[in-house]
Amino acid sequence: MKPEQSSSRRTFIKNTTVAAGSLLVSPLAINHSAYAAGLDTIKVGLVGCGGRGTGAAVQALRAAPNARLVAMVDVFRDKLDGSYQNMKQIEDISSQVTVSEENRILGFEGYKAVIDQSDVVILATPPGFRPDHFEEAVNSSKHVFMEKPVASDAPGVRKVLAAGKLATEKNLKIVVGLQNRYDPEYQEMVSRIQDGQIGDIVSSTCYYMKGQYKIFPRSQANDEMEFQIRNWHFFNWLWAGAPAGLQIHNTDIVNWVKGSYPVQAQGMGGRAAIDGPDTGEVFDHFYIEYSYEDGMPLHSQIRVMENTYNKNGAFFIGTDGSANNREGIKDRTGNRVWKYRNKDKGNPYQIEHNQLFEAIMNDQPLNDTEFGAKSTMTSIMGRMACHSGQLVTWDEAFNSELRLAPNIAGSNPNPPILPDENGIYAYPTPGVTKAL
Repeated sequence: MKPEQSSSRRTFIKNTTVAAGSLLVSPLAINHSAYAAGLDTIKVGLVGCGGRGTGAAVQALRAAPNARLVAMVDVFRDKLDGSYQNMKQIEDISSQVTVSEENRILGFEGYKAVIDQSDVVILATPPGFRPDHFEEAVNSSKHVFMEKPVASDAPGVRKVLAAGKLATEKNLKIVVGLQNRYDPEYQEMVSRIQDGQIGDIVSSTCYYMKGQYKIFPRSQANDEMEFQIRNWHFFNWLWAGAPAGLQIHNTDIVNWVKGSYPVQAQGMGGRAAIDGPDTGEVFDHFYIEYSYEDGMPLHSQIRVMENTYNKNGAFFIGTDGSANNREGIKDRTGNRVWKYRNKDKGNPYQIEHNQLFEAIMNDQPLNDTEFGAKSTMTSIMGRMACHSGQLVTWDEAFNSELRLAPNIAGSNPNPPILPDENGIYAYPTPGVTKAL
């Protein structure tokens, strides 16, 4: 399967910009009689009750006054209870949180019961579990908001794409948490770049450089699986690595501008700041060079270390100027020719939920699965290149049968990677590791 050109990209940008603008001042102006299922209440289920899942649930309830959170599931009691209690204390949505004690479900298999009781499902567990959860939701004919990345390996990406195709056939509405796509500022910048305001794009560089994640102590975990899930940023099978867990936001913007996906990647990376027992097997820094079919390079710099320089964003160099979301658009002499000025643009995290519920209520087409999955695959391809030290093509990466995430059937699945007697996990070695 080769990267496909995206059709009507500029039409999408213009349409979503207009739609977003109508959602900024007040909640959705929804024609309730247009809701295809004919329901007065939209039942929302939450799978994964950490901070991002809780935030997404709050945004979903704020998107539609007739939405009700009816079921929740997590594998940890403290996360489940904390999420419920926090939402009950938020004044403007507390009355919409109607989850009975029996519908606050604990365990790996509880997602099925939550999906069964819901009209809209929020999938916000670590991404290693996402493909199975999304497949179940689509098979059960539920609308979905799912966080990025959508998988941690190529088999998972293929499963998500297949479920996304079925979702279109079933007229289901799907939003992926790449919120920049819903941000009016990004939409206008991308539209201007695509209209040629900086000329032909010569290159792009993406940065995601931040501090390190904290480690949940092993002494506070009941078993190895709990330790790994509590520390999911340190395990590739759970997180997909920093290229997907973090930088995907910026590489997705470049894919959006190009209307296509890279055809190959090569790069380097390693562990410079994290070392010793209980630190998982992820890299803490990456440099990835992607190439698109027209030869344009995308340079990706990622660093997750304390006491280092932080930088974030997608930067474009063109024959007639440059562009990025921080500084706007400049001409070849460095003079700014455009900067987004609307201070009331709204919160893109909220806008993406507003548009999801508007699409549900008014039966409008909306399915983010393809770009969410293919930008995930872009990130996974880059990780494969860095872990192996090899040049990796899109076809090789996409068709890989290497599975990082285990089958989650059963009440307590085993993690796919274990430490040695000293608590050290085997991490990838470029030139030795087979990443495909």
